[in-house]
Amino acid sequence: MKTVADTLGVSRSNLADRLKGRSKPRGPYREGRGCRASARHSQAGDQRPTYGYRRIAALLNRERRAADQPVINAKRVHRIMGNHAMLLEKHTAVRKGRLHDGKVMVMRSNLRWCSDGLEFTCWNGEIVRLAFIIDAFDREIIAWTAVTNAGISGSDVRDMMLEAVEKRFRATRVPHALEHLSDNGSAYTAQETRLFAQALNLTPCFTPVASPQSNGMSEAFVKTLKRDYIRLSALPDSETALPLIDGWIEDYNEIHPHSALKMASPRQLIRAKSN
Repeated sequence: MKTVADTLGVSRSNLADRLKGRSKPRGPYREGRGCRASARHSQAGDQRPTYGYRRIAALLNRERRAADQPVINAKRVHRIMGNHAMLLEKHTAVRKGRLHDGKVMVMRSNLRWCSDGLEFTCWNGEIVRLAFIIDAFDREIIAWTAVTNAGISGSDVRDMMLEAVEKRFRATRVPHALEHLSDNGSAYTAQETRLFAQALNLTPCFTPVASPQSNGMSEAFVKTLKRDYIRLSALPDSETALPLIDGWIEDYNEIHPHSALKMASPRQLIRAKSN
């Protein structure tokens, strides 16, 4: 009996039960109809096709907690999505580049802000350029600015800095020294911008040349915005694209689950810390 069980790769007790007719044949695991429907037809699954199973699970569990229902294990969501071919393909590319050992994240909000920019092209060829300021702890996009068929100017950056300070502190000057990290773009390194930052009590910091990893917080948001919002939107022209940006930023701040925030959104974390 042991030799047969070892050959078949089953336990002896299982083999004995099968011989006695007491063991039921096992097939692939099937979820109940209701659970399949909740994962397959939920707003998270339908409207966020770039989300992996962990973020889908985080969104579903938010809804279930609000309805006083038990949460769903992320592995269960993975199994359901796999059964319905909803899983994302694994990223297998080899990342090449410089190593950066500096730490961008801080221990609480309003110690370091990071700023960067990106651009995308509308279907008619118009180019939209966007700059933003993100908190290095809670990941909220505090302020942003966008222009069409032009570069982000120093004036745009200064207006964005002032807006960020007014939103976070309801004042025109930060009550304590706060680092402002950016790349070496001329809009940030201009003397007028640096002096303006210092007047706001912001300490300008700049990444090493050719080292985007040094501003990894901003780079991660750029990737998220392009993957989860820009590529999923109809962008025939800049007139259509510009009004969409505010909705993208608001959705990211309020809803987007962030792995570094234990799958909370930036605003969820801020509210939890303020309570």
